[in-house]
Amino acid sequence: MGKNTKINLNSIIMLAVVFGALSGALTTYYITSVQTPSQEDLIKSHYDTETAVLVSPHGLRKKLGDGTTVLVDVRSQEEYEEEHITGALNVPAYRDRDHPDYGAVERIAVSFAEIKADNPNKDIIIYCYSMPCMTGRKVGKMLADRGIFVKELAIGWNEWRHFWTLWNHEHEWNITKPEDFITSGPEPGEMLIETGSGCPIEGEFGC
Repeated sequence: MGKNTKINLNSIIMLAVVFGALSGALTTYYITSVQTPSQEDLIKSHYDTETAVLVSPHGLRKKLGDGTTVLVDVRSQEEYEEEHITGALNVPAYRDRDHPDYGAVERIAVSFAEIKADNPNKDIIIYCYSMPCMTGRKVGKMLADRGIFVKELAIGWNEWRHFWTLWNHEHEWNITKPEDFITSGPEPGEMLIETGSGCPIEGEFGC
């Protein structure tokens, strides 16, 4: 092997090392500065998700009975028939009050698909037992995986029925009561009273 050949080989090796180092540095830069979201990105993503999914119960009061939304109770049928939010349909994700029925994916998905088909251009809003209850979230994900998108009431049945003052404005505590927004039996029921102003703020900054 001649002297020139050795020099060329060494040059190639050095170039390979340099390009390898540059490639590694660029990859690291891409991962840290492009792929990794900033704190501000994470905050924005959080609120984008929250406002896209959650529905204010206080604002919902204004909409009960006006035909613009469809409320769906995913508790068991027996609990629904005892009491439910007036106007809500029932697609049970529980067989009874003690046993979930998450495996009934086909039944649940078909029921929601029919509700969506019967109510085009309306928000479908689900609620379950309480604010920390995961049933509504599990049903929501199950449906989203199948191309059916629903929103979630920001509270559950327990807060609607038993903690009325938790989420209603203080000046409304003595002029509204949960019984006026609750129905018993197998039928959804209809609003028989004026639901009030609900949220007085319209648009994206509404309650």
